[in-house]
Amino acid sequence: MIPASAAPAPGLWAYFAPILLLVCSNLFMTFAWYGHLKFKAVPLVTVILVSWGIAFVECWFAVPANRMGSAVYSPAELKTIQEVITLAVFAGFTATYFNQPLSLTQGTGFALIALGALLVFRGQT
Repeated sequence: MIPASAAPAPGLWAYFAPILLLVCSNLFMTFAWYGHLKFKAVPLVTVILVSWGIAFVECWFAVPANRMGSAVYSPAELKTIQEVITLAVFAGFTATYFNQPLSLTQGTGFALIALGALLVFRGQT
């Protein structure tokens, strides 16, 4: 067994890959949760089943992202990264899919949440 001090430092990809996978995951999940709002005439049972199918695909990105990410990030850091990505993806989604960009107040609120997320990366005190 290689002592921890002798183990090579993780490469840049170890930090970047989980983020990329979480972006993909959030794109699918955002469609699963909000995409059906354009189809209000479709029966609820149908949109639930379609959303479940989309969420199934989302898991194929989220689970590996968290598994790989746990090698370089703490669970709290992974969750924080995911939440910030969720806000960014949602902002883009509402602007493009619904043609409803965030208002200044909403954008400021999202920015404050992201600023609060930075505290998680300051370590445990």
